[in-house]
Amino acid sequence: MSGVKLVENEISEPRDKEILIRVKAASINFPDLLMTQGKYQLKPELPFGLGMEGSGIAQSVGSKVSKIKEGDEVTFGALGKGALTELICVNENSVGIKPSNLTFEQAAAFHAAYLTAYVSLVRRGELLKGENLLVHGATGGVGMAAVQLGKYLGAKIIATGTSEEKLKKTLNWGADHTVLTHKGDKVEFRNEVKEITGGLGADVIFDPVGGDVFDHSIRCINWGGRILIVGFASGRIPTLPINMALIKGFSVIGVRAGEFARKNPEKGKENNQEIRRICEEGFFDPYICKTFSLSEAKDSILYLSERKLIGKIVVKID
Repeated sequence: MSGVKLVENEISEPRDKEILIRVKAASINFPDLLMTQGKYQLKPELPFGLGMEGSGIAQSVGSKVSKIKEGDEVTFGALGKGALTELICVNENSVGIKPSNLTFEQAAAFHAAYLTAYVSLVRRGELLKGENLLVHGATGGVGMAAVQLGKYLGAKIIATGTSEEKLKKTLNWGADHTVLTHKGDKVEFRNEVKEITGGLGADVIFDPVGGDVFDHSIRCINWGGRILIVGFASGRIPTLPINMALIKGFSVIGVRAGEFARKNPEKGKENNQEIRRICEEGFFDPYICKTFSLSEAKDSILYLSERKLIGKIVVKID
């Protein structure tokens, strides 16, 4: 964090397929924190910008840009380039029209979380209506998105976390049950999950936490279940006793939403279209727990590191 600071850079006019965006808001995600520590899977060359995504207004567009015009309200991805800025030039492939029912702040917090949830639950987990979905880290940004999408898909949602007070918010997002993962210093939730599911266990487990939470998850998963590996917010990458997968017939599935689109460009476009459609139908509601100014950008990263957030935090660019 000692190397994080605001600097001034000149912005050039957009090239043929680029769009110059006046940024209105930027979202802070867990990978931003990891990148400041050199722990993220993507390690951009120094110096790099923070802020994976944002929203704003297209100020000018390159001569070969077809889907965006000047004045459009947009969302954009900026991994490595940094959305924490007043102006940014990005390739048109990283830009989409802002969902009309979201504010700029909500739109900045929308794409990464809900795309991750969609690739996880739909593309990789193939979640079915009526199945039991266990969402770990449910009070965070991707957890919030998984709860809301799971409810839209007709699943029964069990939301977990470490704070009863925070977990109450997930009931507004569509959770049917809430369960604490920790009892004091001890991780213990599998018996409650088994009880809620009538002794069967969860059909799909969404896990951005890893560590001890993963270790206990494989003991409360249903036969033929799917564990979706989204991240390791706990800090420990767990290992799998293969005999457990054999005995219980479950699958462990890795999820990388961005890589999914790079490997499957057409499906990637469909994913973006679907999350925008579902959002504009009113089923997604990104919750912003705290907003910072650009001058407080470093404080927003610290806030994230202290695990205080519920849903998302946003930096508003004035």
